[in-house]
Amino acid sequence: MAISLNELGTKLKAELAPVYLICGDEPYQFGEAARLVREAARRAGFDEREILDAEGAFQWGALAAAAEAMSLFSSRRLIELRVAAGKIGKEGSEAIRVYCERPCPDTLLLILAPGMDRKELQSAWAKRIASIGAVIQVWPMKERELEGWLEQRLCAVGLQPGPGVAALLAERSEGNLLAAVQEVEKLRLLHDPGPLELDDLLGNLADSARFDLFALTDAALKGDRARVQRVLTVLRAEGTADVLVLWVLARELRMLAEAADAVARRTSLEAIYAKHRVPRMRQETIERALRRLSTGQLRELLWQCAGVDRAIKGVDPGDPWHRLARIADGLSGGPLSGFGSP
Repeated sequence: MAISLNELGTKLKAELAPVYLICGDEPYQFGEAARLVREAARRAGFDEREILDAEGAFQWGALAAAAEAMSLFSSRRLIELRVAAGKIGKEGSEAIRVYCERPCPDTLLLILAPGMDRKELQSAWAKRIASIGAVIQVWPMKERELEGWLEQRLCAVGLQPGPGVAALLAERSEGNLLAAVQEVEKLRLLHDPGPLELDDLLGNLADSARFDLFALTDAALKGDRARVQRVLTVLRAEGTADVLVLWVLARELRMLAEAADAVARRTSLEAIYAKHRVPRMRQETIERALRRLSTGQLRELLWQCAGVDRAIKGVDPGDPWHRLARIADGLSGGPLSGFGSP
């Protein structure tokens, strides 16, 4: 049967299947699924683990030999078959099919195939696994799926996310689940169990004087010039790389410039928001910023970003942080006069 990662834990507690196939190209979910199967196998007494790497000149007869071999240390074993390429060929297909015809009751087979594509799931060997065991596919989550997943993670660590919290976390992590998990862990350490509101994520942590890169653009979009400079000061003092600050400012400016062009053409901003994965709770702030920033101003600020890039590389003179402060101030509504050629 095909099951999702969210279902896997419950299924494993109910009953262990003889064969599990984990496939897909989302690394965090892939590792999480493999960990859950290994832990369930260990709890069920599959104490010995044998790894087979199906690469290069791998002899598929090793799978049958491993299944039939007597264990020296345990009566039950987990065989972990790693298929990095995703496609196993005719010999591999036959070897897995034969194994599935008579799975050993004291052996659990876990097949890890991160490079396997969706088309390969229609192959005879994959369908045979699905008929007697479980197939877990882990593909990158869509925005709505990611928001729901993050909400579950926050609740699991005792936090109660308010409206927009999961959406902002999803936007910050840009689909990188490992980064998203790290954000959740950071929030768990910084906040007591209970309600977690949007302001808690927007860098509003004055007591600890800690800010992140996204707090800079959040403050700039709101036109809070004083806060923008304070965030920059703290980022510099904490040793944040100037190239990362440039990246987040240029990223925001490119999105705003595209949005300003769309407004000028009287076209919808939905395509821009979808392209840049802008959550709904940020869209109103962006539209307010567009009412005070013209396309020309945004292009000017992007031009200045190119100059900062050259200064960071040592091609142009000047202090990159000073230039970054002027760009951030311009984005937050400060004057653009006095900008020289980069």
